[in-house]
Amino acid sequence: MNFISIIIIPIIVFIIVTYGAFKKIDIYNSFLNGASNGLKTVFSIFPSIIAMIFAINIFLDSGVINLLLGWITPLFNKLNIPQSIVPMMLLRPISGNASLVIVDQIFASYGPDSFVGRLASTIQGCTDTTIYVLALYFGSVKITKTRHALYNGLFADLIGIITSIIVCLLFFS
Repeated sequence: MNFISIIIIPIIVFIIVTYGAFKKIDIYNSFLNGASNGLKTVFSIFPSIIAMIFAINIFLDSGVINLLLGWITPLFNKLNIPQSIVPMMLLRPISGNASLVIVDQIFASYGPDSFVGRLASTIQGCTDTTIYVLALYFGSVKITKTRHALYNGLFADLIGIITSIIVCLLFFS
């Protein structure tokens, strides 16, 4: 298997070059045009990504998560839902990478087949990184008035989280 992973990229490049030569396509100029267009795309979305990262860091450093944890914890204690899942639920709409780090910590602490591991996996699959999507995609095409997209996206995330909790309580507790 290691041998295949080493040679697969050169084989794909060889097939592309051979096909381009067969079709009489200037592959080098096509590559340069694609790279140029890719760089233009990167530069067009770069300000949106920087703004999103800046906003996420302000949100995380502001202590809002701890405030939300204080409100949600009593409800989760009544439902017998582990508190270790709460930060992941709060960060999932904001940052996919941050929520994946928390899922990894949950797997390391409790295991992937535990109730909290299955709940984290289900929430990860049922929700989206709404704020990331809005910042990146809307920013890249210069949409400034998102109208109801933020509210609908966060509401969909909330419904995904609630449904994940119900399904996991029904099937895994």
